Amino acid sequence: MINDMTKGNPLSLIFWFSVPLLIGNVFQQLYNIADIVIVGRTLGMKALAAVGAISPIFFFIMFVVVGLTSGFAVITGQSFGAKDPQGVRRSVTVSTVISTGITIAFSLVIAILMNYILIWMNVPQEIRYDAFWYIQIVIAGLIACNAYNLLASIIRALGDSKTPLYFLIFASVLNVFLALLFILKFHWGVPGSAVAVVLSQAVSVLLCLIYVKKRFPILHLKKADWLYAVKKDSIPFAIEHLKVGIPMAVQSSILGLGILIIQSVCNTFGSDVIAAFTAALRIEQIATMPMISFGIALAAYTAQNFGANNFNRIRSGVQKTSIINISLSVIMTLIIHFFGSNIVALFIGKGEHHIIEIARQYLWISTLFYFFLGQIFIFRNALQGMGEAVLPLAASIAELLVRSFAAVYLAVKFSYFGIFYAGPIAWITASVILAAGYFTNLLKIVKKARVNYNLQKRLTA
Repeated sequence: MINDMTKGNPLSLIFWFSVPLLIGNVFQQLYNIADIVIVGRTLGMKALAAVGAISPIFFFIMFVVVGLTSGFAVITGQSFGAKDPQGVRRSVTVSTVISTGITIAFSLVIAILMNYILIWMNVPQEIRYDAFWYIQIVIAGLIACNAYNLLASIIRALGDSKTPLYFLIFASVLNVFLALLFILKFHWGVPGSAVAVVLSQAVSVLLCLIYVKKRFPILHLKKADWLYAVKKDSIPFAIEHLKVGIPMAVQSSILGLGILIIQSVCNTFGSDVIAAFTAALRIEQIATMPMISFGIALAAYTAQNFGANNFNRIRSGVQKTSIINISLSVIMTLIIHFFGSNIVALFIGKGEHHIIEIARQYLWISTLFYFFLGQIFIFRNALQGMGEAVLPLAASIAELLVRSFAAVYLAVKFSYFGIFYAGPIAWITASVILAAGYFTNLLKIVKKARVNYNLQKRLTA
């Protein structure tokens, strides 16, 4: 169902749009969380460390794909907000052609360089074999990951956040079933878990295609739409997509690179610290899902209202979402503080007391700074919804530099305990930059709109 977000109560629209996204994001995390729980419970701590040591590469790849496809969907959403159905269809074909080509090239480069990446990340030799094959299988199926995220982003850009959720839930459950089948029945070990991820993502792509064909007439692509995507006439439109998509992909890859650097430092402290860090990060990803979901909802809301020149609605949406973020930050902090150890035990078992304590220490520190992380999602997505990609990119670069320096420097001073402060320090830095950029950018846009309105009024008088 298409949802016009240019009218109606902003808070209600963003909230109800974000609820399916929240559920969907939680289930999407099950793709990797299922690996951690199943591998940790059935194959042992070394196998868990192998998946954990290489997981930042998995997330780095995901960040690039999601950033690229989300950026392209901003143009789709703006075309929809401007009531331009042909622009919507052409945005879909241009996005498909470009993202597919970039994904294939990106996959080949990463696969060829994988051995060097594992060495650079300080992955211990005893777990390197499993880590290598896990990530290589995931890379081989990256085209399915790109297809699902592109389809889901396009559907959400048109205001439908529920449909991708249903397919994602089914695929996530299928992933758990397949992982158990391949590991316990077929004895494929860690690589079996990666095969389950790829196959379940392929199923979600198929379900999205069937639904689009049956329920979205505006996305029924014609031969002319596909021909347009490969002609010279489409170059300006393609550049418009790339101006948003590439910075968002680079921005996301920068975030992923920051995690890679922290993981490479963490890997030097042995399997126990790797396993603890892996479990703690998965818990944190679930805890911050509501913030991420509201940010994604705000991007769709902002894109449509930007296309319709409803700037006051953009300001109202950001203000109300920020208030929600304060509440979410407090709630998530309390949950992690009181139940963090018990939740960690679900991943690795109650007998691993040393590993549980390390993970609990990380969560105890990071949750105190969730408010700043939430504001990053809000301001970044609002700016991207307005088509501003440079400033979020600059903030991401600053976040990478601060996170990397803090991780390396503090690890030397305080061992692995110092790594736990790298994220919070980076969150504060990026949130301040994005907040300043959002308010400055919105003032410029509103001022420009008023000038154009007054000029048009004089000409028609």
